[in-house]
Amino acid sequence: MDTMNVTEHAATRIRALSDSQALALAAALCERMLPNYGLYTELTGQGDMHRVRVMMDLIWEQLGPSQARIDFERQSEKLEELEPDIDHDDSLGARLALETTMALSSCFDGLQKSRPIDSAMEVAQLSSAGVARFLELSRDADDDADLTQEPLMQDEQAFLEAVLDQIEAGLDQEQLKAVKRLARNDGVSNVGVAL
Repeated sequence: MDTMNVTEHAATRIRALSDSQALALAAALCERMLPNYGLYTELTGQGDMHRVRVMMDLIWEQLGPSQARIDFERQSEKLEELEPDIDHDDSLGARLALETTMALSSCFDGLQKSRPIDSAMEVAQLSSAGVARFLELSRDADDDADLTQEPLMQDEQAFLEAVLDQIEAGLDQEQLKAVKRLARNDGVSNVGVAL
């Protein structure tokens, strides 16, 4: 997994997580990306934010004490129907919404078949890459300043570190609720979208 936009320090911490911690991290980062999808659906009328929200809630439910058996393979199939078609809409909003669905899909994979560490790394990469793309498209073409020095990218890295701090401290039900609250980030996404 390319960790170009995830600091090596954060990548090392992610690799050291337990499976449940890795899944909680992936869910937290995915939760923070959700407003990007919401704005896309609001502006274009495409997709379905309600259904995506339900899918995110199923991930949190599975991480909790629930004994429910959730068919995440079926959820993945439903999610594919909600992905933006970037062949027809190549806008930044469509790409950020697609990255959100890709992050959800990675969470589903981590919950059913793949290594949760891989899912956590993939979601961290998707979130960070989305911020980098947003910054690149928002700046002057001749501005070649280091993206890591941009406040939005520094906020992305600080958020990742804060979630890692919370998860590494332990992951009982109260701490999982705290991670979820942190991830909701007052409704502000990784690129500053608020709904």
